[in-house]
Amino acid sequence: MDAYLVRELITPFFFSVGIFSALGVTIGTISDLSYKIVNSDLAFISAVQIFCLKIPEYIAYGLPISVLLTTLITYSRLSKDSELIALRSCGISLFRLVTPALILSLIITLLTFIFNELIVPNANYQATTILVEQLNEQRQFLLRKDIFYPEYIEVKADNGNNYKQLKTLFYAQRFDGENMRSLTILDTEKKGLNKVIISEKGTWNNQQQVWDLFNGIIYDVKTNPLVATESFFKEMQFALSKTPLELALKSRDPYEMNIIQSEEYIKLLRLLGDEKNVLMFQVRTAQKIAFPFVCIIFALVGSSLGSLPNTANKATSFGLCVAIVFGYYFISFFIGSLGLIGLISPFMAAWIPNVFGVLIGIYLLFKPSFA
Repeated sequence: MDAYLVRELITPFFFSVGIFSALGVTIGTISDLSYKIVNSDLAFISAVQIFCLKIPEYIAYGLPISVLLTTLITYSRLSKDSELIALRSCGISLFRLVTPALILSLIITLLTFIFNELIVPNANYQATTILVEQLNEQRQFLLRKDIFYPEYIEVKADNGNNYKQLKTLFYAQRFDGENMRSLTILDTEKKGLNKVIISEKGTWNNQQQVWDLFNGIIYDVKTNPLVATESFFKEMQFALSKTPLELALKSRDPYEMNIIQSEEYIKLLRLLGDEKNVLMFQVRTAQKIAFPFVCIIFALVGSSLGSLPNTANKATSFGLCVAIVFGYYFISFFIGSLGLIGLISPFMAAWIPNVFGVLIGIYLLFKPSFA
């Protein structure tokens, strides 16, 4: 029985993955790429590369939906042909009948998680890099221009309380992938400006853990703020953390990072005191962990609804699939928004929609009419 049910599930599943992936990548990218080719002079070969790089993302989105449609179609067909009635008459419970679908969904959950961690982030990042390099597009989280980094020190006040005081303000006009260009560094001391360093290029010295600055000038205003003392240099070293370089190298959209990269970037954002983006990345990371488990929820809901006598029609199955997917993503968007504004924790923002889905699936499975 299990082998038979799995065979019945496999064929529509692969068909559904192909259909949803093709529709998603076509609708989501073709129009935008065509516009960029015509109006922004994007090279055709680059457009083809971007199109191919976006395929993994839509496959990952299509896997849970394919599970839902597959279970709806398969169990609807079994119900229509009275095969479920025959199996139930042998004393087999509905839960036992949907077990193969749940086991298959566990495997697809693992596959979705691996896909989202190992393939999708890197592919999305490469697609973004092509657009940035060829069209000079600006992306919110991709730091290639105007890189700021304030470094603070803990200072103890007269009343015994500790507070942060600005020690150094680092600014780079551009990052070329290896070096910071057109640097301005403000070095402060005792709440006052100590010196201003302007440099053509800055490179991180990994051996000595300092910045190597080239072709610049130092304005020393410590002695007299009204009269700056100038001194030119061809090369000098400045003690500052590696964080500006890490920010530039690791800055990506949340959907271009895996979980480990997101956690590392959150630590960097905390150093900057950017609590708004810290919260946003925490929510997106939690959602990234929770998303693959949608496969199990959709398998539970789809197989339960498909077992109903009134859902034997394929058109009905497709309509139910669209309605369920829309409902889930609407709830996920709403709950996620509450997490982004801090009303609920990132963990709750990611997992509450899944909990709702599981409860609905269990209710449908054990509803008295199915007993």
